[in-house]
Amino acid sequence: MRDEFKNIPLRKNEDKKCFEIEIDDSFAFIQYKEMSDQIALIHTEVQSALSGKGAASAVVEKTLNYIEIQGKRLLPFCPYVFAYIKKHPEYKSLVDPSFNGYDKL
Repeated sequence: MRDEFKNIPLRKNEDKKCFEIEIDDSFAFIQYKEMSDQIALIHTEVQSALSGKGAASAVVEKTLNYIEIQGKRLLPFCPYVFAYIKKHPEYKSLVDPSFNGYDKL
């Protein structure tokens, strides 16, 4: 994660069902669905003002760290999150082994 994102807090916006970070009035966010012991990450999006600046990977890393702290199992349906975990295998332990595609991580 780039240094400029390290001190930006992750917010869990329960009304919009997304994890988000805000930089200069623009957002990077991940839509989620939460079950009792699992969190499914569905879609990652970055507003155009943040495009290409590392905001997507920052919100993913912060969200994965949140999931780890909460002790939840991850279902990475979002292709960006799935690819991020492939590049950062230290997060594979968060993925629920029943996830279809677990063996491809």
